[in-house]
Amino acid sequence: MALRGRRKRTHATDATHADDSAHGNGSAPDDRGGAGRLEGPAGRLGAYAGVVRRRLHEDGLGPAPVLLALAVTWAVFQALNDNFLSPRNLSVLSVDIVGTGMVAVGIVFVLLIGEIDLSVGSLAGLAGALFAALNVNLGMPEWLAVIIAVLGGTAAGAIHGFSFARIGVPAFVVTLAGLLVWNGVMLYLLGPDSSINFSEDGLVATLTSRYFSSAVAGYGLAALCTAAYLLLSRHDRRRRSAAGMPCRPMGEIWARTALLAVVAFAAVYVLGRFEGLPLALLIFLGVVVASDLFLRRTPYGRQVLALGGGVEAARRSGVDVARVRIAVFVVSGTLAAVGGLFIASRLTSASQISGTGMLLINAIAAAVIGGTSLFGGRGSTWSALLGVLIIQSIGSGMALLGVEPPIQFMITGGVLFAAVVFDSLARRSAESRGRI
Repeated sequence: MALRGRRKRTHATDATHADDSAHGNGSAPDDRGGAGRLEGPAGRLGAYAGVVRRRLHEDGLGPAPVLLALAVTWAVFQALNDNFLSPRNLSVLSVDIVGTGMVAVGIVFVLLIGEIDLSVGSLAGLAGALFAALNVNLGMPEWLAVIIAVLGGTAAGAIHGFSFARIGVPAFVVTLAGLLVWNGVMLYLLGPDSSINFSEDGLVATLTSRYFSSAVAGYGLAALCTAAYLLLSRHDRRRRSAAGMPCRPMGEIWARTALLAVVAFAAVYVLGRFEGLPLALLIFLGVVVASDLFLRRTPYGRQVLALGGGVEAARRSGVDVARVRIAVFVVSGTLAAVGGLFIASRLTSASQISGTGMLLINAIAAAVIGGTSLFGGRGSTWSALLGVLIIQSIGSGMALLGVEPPIQFMITGGVLFAAVVFDSLARRSAESRGRI
């Protein structure tokens, strides 16, 4: 009885301390479970520092290492070549990341449940080939060919998910088989020439060739996004505070909003000095934001994260494991097809290039380098954006320096290896703290 009462008092103290820290109160529990409050700016600063320490202990460093790696990458290449951070090169970079980035967002969903999808590269190539074959060879309207190409990726993802979730075929095996099958279908559609060119003025080509050059529209969009983030963050804080849940201090919300404003307005300014905001980049950012909200704010997204934390625990909590697994592979196949259309748009043709193994490697590497765990349960769709930025920045910088492709492969592989090692160490650290 004494032990039970003591444990109860400890939980109460921890809950009180967490609530005070979350609301910005400067309280520090003593050995008896009491609290001595510090008033004024010093107390608020101490409380905020306590929240930061608690989050670092529970959640790790978050995206900070990835952002630091990106900043170092840009600084190094800019020092070696003054054209790296030029508006022209950054504009090209912002469009080049979209195709691979779309595929990487789908990979994030699969990695979150602790599985892998090896078919995304072939599905991306198949989507481009299917669109070109329907539009050019059969004369089908572009909009209809686009819909069928995307639905083809959706259907392929559903087949993979059903085979894995219902039949019990390992995801590695079924998607490896899909890699071979869909690559064969792509080659069949492309025919003996191995490529099909389509109109440079059509719908698909416009995806990567359209720019918004109006400064008013660009800065207005940046201001709108910043204001929307601030309003959503404050609404979330009020909702969590009313429910008695930990929430971000207002100081952190204002700091994040200011950082977002700086990044958004700087991007509009730099890209506006070349041709303006690329349509492809705006679509990609929209997909990343929508996917992130979907994972964090919807019951389905929480089920995906729960499944990555443990299959049996998720099943006992009421999650339909098979349904979630199938849905994840459907998302992966769909976004792979969308990414394939953006890659074809960049080339204004469908060819074997879109379905090469490098696309698969870069997409998986982008998700992992960006911070998504290979072991499941940790990561976000922002990982795809950060990771593909690093990979494409390395490729762009080495191309400006005239580095040979073999060296580029070795450097990219080294970055991926470092990211996997960091992920493994982070998981071991979490296990040692009893969080897994």
